[in-house]
Amino acid sequence: MSVPIVAIVGRPNVGKSSLFNCLAGRRIAIVEPTAGVTRDRVSTVIDVGGRPVELVDTGGMGVTDVDNLTDEIEKQIRYAIEQADVLLFVVDGRAGITPLDQDVVERLRHVNKPLLLVANKLDSPELDPQAAEFYKFGQGRVLCVSAQQKRNRDELLRQLAALLPPPRDGEAAPKEPALKLAIVGRRNTGKSTFINCLARSERMIVSEVPGTTRDSVDVRFERDGLTFIAIDTAGVRKKKSLANDIEFYSMARAERSIRRADVVLLFLDAPRKISQVDKKLAEYVLDQHKPAVFVVNKWDLMAPLPTGEMADYIRKTFPSLDYVPIAFITAKTNRNVHAVLNLAQNLHKQASARVSTPDLNRVLRGALTATAPPMRQNRRPKVYFATQVATNPPTIVLFTNGPELFDNTYQRYLVKTFRDRLPFGDVPIKLHLRKRTSEGGPAVEETDTVSAEAIEEEVAAKPRHRKPASAAARKKPRKKRPGGSELWTDV
Repeated sequence: MSVPIVAIVGRPNVGKSSLFNCLAGRRIAIVEPTAGVTRDRVSTVIDVGGRPVELVDTGGMGVTDVDNLTDEIEKQIRYAIEQADVLLFVVDGRAGITPLDQDVVERLRHVNKPLLLVANKLDSPELDPQAAEFYKFGQGRVLCVSAQQKRNRDELLRQLAALLPPPRDGEAAPKEPALKLAIVGRRNTGKSTFINCLARSERMIVSEVPGTTRDSVDVRFERDGLTFIAIDTAGVRKKKSLANDIEFYSMARAERSIRRADVVLLFLDAPRKISQVDKKLAEYVLDQHKPAVFVVNKWDLMAPLPTGEMADYIRKTFPSLDYVPIAFITAKTNRNVHAVLNLAQNLHKQASARVSTPDLNRVLRGALTATAPPMRQNRRPKVYFATQVATNPPTIVLFTNGPELFDNTYQRYLVKTFRDRLPFGDVPIKLHLRKRTSEGGPAVEETDTVSAEAIEEEVAAKPRHRKPASAAARKKPRKKRPGGSELWTDV
């Protein structure tokens, strides 16, 4: 559903990104003293007067980009102004009027949209008289604010609410997206081209210049009636190769994007060999237990090489991620892009599945019977029962006679068995081993059946750091969790 759009515009280095973060209530856009840091349109949804509003940060008007991307930055600014319902014109209250401010005013005179003039960097009321000269722009009242100190933030939101257009029919807050996709990879792998292909518009600047994208940009789009958020991230480099603070913040935001994503699309450049950067990035994705897809872009440049050879190369390079699916695409021509989207939906459905306790323990019993854990410390390792405690990622807890008795090799064997025999075939699984207080009773491989009620009573009888339940509470039946859902069949 469409919501009003407020675009922040102004010359470089007046604090547009700082004001954007101030209104959003969190750090989204990169803030640096260097002029021209923001290139793409960075957006987020905020509450203005009880209404959802899309707030858009733009690059500086009149900036001279060091990588010759001035025309592309100006094009993104123009798109933002055309789509906006209200413009937030930001000036530097301390620096006063500059020639670039005059140029911005001349450009905005021809825009027939509500405009609010904001003088930033005025940290105290004693500095407000410095903003008096901006009245000559003829834009009405000048609101004095300080994005860094959050001064007059509420007043700014109140004035923005007064300038918003009347509510449209069916206007409402965007629904929680069905899927958040983090598009990550090293530089020049075609991530921004892929985003533009999904959004069906020039949403991101695409250039052969390495490091074009700096911010992590959320791009909201719809496909087949579902809402998605694609998170475009800056290309990752070796930490020792970071040229400046901007690249450091870009990499930090890329890592944050992985943490908040539902599915990670790890882009690989088909013509180039897999590098140490790719390996480190894949390792970070693995540590975060995120469902992932290896996306091999620019595959048209590799014809007639069969995809099987490339797939074998990837499997040998990433042995710990042998369960991660591989997709071969050409984002420039939209080849197989929609299939990747369907595959990401499939992975999210797997990661959201829940397996009943009896089914889980039947699989566990089969694994223990087929290959028993080796003896350690002259003790026989035992597993009494297992239960799934969370989803996204699927998290399984094993109650044992001692977690230290199970080495990493055997734990990997159990995880692989769960992945092969449960609906988690292509997603990571978290496995936790916990020592049971009482070691009485048979282990799971020694029983013929596993009762769901008995296992739930076992779990309920050993709460962690809680007071004992009353007799009435112990008699109250516990609700069973729903069983796992089936996988999608369209992938």
